[in-house]
Amino acid sequence: MVLPLLRIFSYVLALAGVSLLLPLVAAVRYGETRAAWSFAVPMAASIAVAVAITVVYRHIKAAPLSIRAAFVAVGGSWILLGFFGSLPLWFSGAIKGFTNCVFESISGFTTTGATVIFDVESLPRSINLWRCEMHWLGGMGVVALVVALVPLLGIGGMKLIQAETTGPEKGKLTARITNTAKVLWFIYMGFTAAQFALLLVCDMGCFDALCLSFSTLGTGGFSTRNLSVGAFENPAVEWITCAFMLLASVNFALYYRVFTGRVGGIWRDSELRAFAGIVFATTVCVVLIQLPGAKAFGETLRDSAFHVASIISSTGFMTDDYTVWRPAAQIILLALVLIGGCSGSTAGGIKVVRWTVLFKQLVNEFRRLVHPHGVFTLRLNAQPGRETIVPYIASFIFVYLLLVLVTMLFGALAGLAPFEALTGSFSMVGNVGPAFGELGPTAHYGNIPDFLKCWYCVVMIAGRLEIFTLLILIGTVFSFRRNSAGSRRYN
Repeated sequence: MVLPLLRIFSYVLALAGVSLLLPLVAAVRYGETRAAWSFAVPMAASIAVAVAITVVYRHIKAAPLSIRAAFVAVGGSWILLGFFGSLPLWFSGAIKGFTNCVFESISGFTTTGATVIFDVESLPRSINLWRCEMHWLGGMGVVALVVALVPLLGIGGMKLIQAETTGPEKGKLTARITNTAKVLWFIYMGFTAAQFALLLVCDMGCFDALCLSFSTLGTGGFSTRNLSVGAFENPAVEWITCAFMLLASVNFALYYRVFTGRVGGIWRDSELRAFAGIVFATTVCVVLIQLPGAKAFGETLRDSAFHVASIISSTGFMTDDYTVWRPAAQIILLALVLIGGCSGSTAGGIKVVRWTVLFKQLVNEFRRLVHPHGVFTLRLNAQPGRETIVPYIASFIFVYLLLVLVTMLFGALAGLAPFEALTGSFSMVGNVGPAFGELGPTAHYGNIPDFLKCWYCVVMIAGRLEIFTLLILIGTVFSFRRNSAGSRRYN
């Protein structure tokens, strides 16, 4: 198992190194010498390591990946990415303290968007670009990109994709998994280019438009401005960003069906219909709650729609401080943190499909109480007999909420107020970023203790990989250590 893992880790590291080229060019362009070196050195080192491993093992055929090995590969890759992404932040001196750098990097790659930086506008522009690019790389999945670019990984590509992709059901769009990964990434890049072009039309600068597009499609939330999207004071920019946050929250497999002409059955997708209904209903409710005695209707509608899209997509952008909104509106936004976007999207949270399945199961249970001898089946996407998925979803939500409670306890031990500890844990596990109170959209995570930052790093990766992947990785490590200790005792 070691050789395939070593190769995968080296390819992921090399891809991350190549991605440093864009901020390196920006650093040279803007005369940021120290930042330029902070990108150049890790980039050269990562590529050199990947080349060395490839040359050394070029004649050795790697064995196919087992399911456990795939989970270890994906979980280990994301941990590796978190540390690698922190190197430019640390070497450049843009962020003080290695723990802060790792937190910012993991928050970037997991598309959480929680930051330890008080004044992002004081950062070198190349560092801000790297922060947003981490969102973009992590949104669709770095391992998925490696599978698309390196045919060698086809030996376990499907297992890797399944371990990294969100949602309870994961399949191939095309006959070959490498082509599936390429299709998803091409769609992803197409949406990014479209938003970038529209922002340029709205008179936004090229640098800000690129960073905002990276963060939006990755549903991350890092921004080049302290006031996030609200700093641009441009309604057109806000509506465009709102639209693309929602687009990024939809299952990308549906876009593939659209592009291949199979549009007919799109609206039969249960998750898409539920997602659209939730967005519409919550937006209307927030507008009705906020409208009396507030701003003009058009501005209230724009702010409400934007923040509903921002929270349900787990992006975390803001145009207004929602922590000063009416309590009922805040409760609705908090509920959206728990719901999340669609499976197979770049959004975080529990995912709409899981809540949809549980709701349908609840309706069937009520029917059985009224009609004990009736036969009822759970339909998903107009297909009957989907009851087998219910136990898995129930198990996932149980583990998810358990992790939220444990994270809340750590937050309370770190000195956070109960409500802030609760909303902070929801935000970390759901990869949302901003929470409420001291962790709200106008605040930052720089003042929390280092041990809580370290735990939040673990939780952010767990949330991005939907918990089970990281649990299997941890279980495998402990199992390996136990077996190794047993072997030593035996010998």
